[in-house]
Amino acid sequence: MASQLDVNHSVYLMPVPLSTQKLALRGFNQSWEIARRIECAYIKKLSHALQRNHYESSQAGGRLSSRRAAIQGMFYVDKNYIELLQNQNVIIFDDVMTSGATLNEIARILKDNGVSRVINWVLLRTAKTAHV
Repeated sequence: MASQLDVNHSVYLMPVPLSTQKLALRGFNQSWEIARRIECAYIKKLSHALQRNHYESSQAGGRLSSRRAAIQGMFYVDKNYIELLQNQNVIIFDDVMTSGATLNEIARILKDNGVSRVINWVLLRTAKTAHV
């Protein structure tokens, strides 16, 4: 893996965030609970650099076009981390990927905020269905 990443730059591992409200209801972020246990000497973990706005509707089961529209503007980089992430490599960890809309939006936000490269690590992938 080290040969595929530019180890002259820092590599940061971040979970797909939950909204503050959903985190309070659930009590934990399942993506972070898995990601924080990944051991690798050159990866630094940032649990709060990426944040999520709260929206009432769930994306689960929606069509790809509606999922992409619903996810826009949902994520942002905490202003305290913007300088740290400039020209860096970031790994986004998600427990389950359905359409990829969330990961695409996160990559867009991170690159808009100066990240050089975004890599997605996903534990599970849902089966493709006719409505996705």
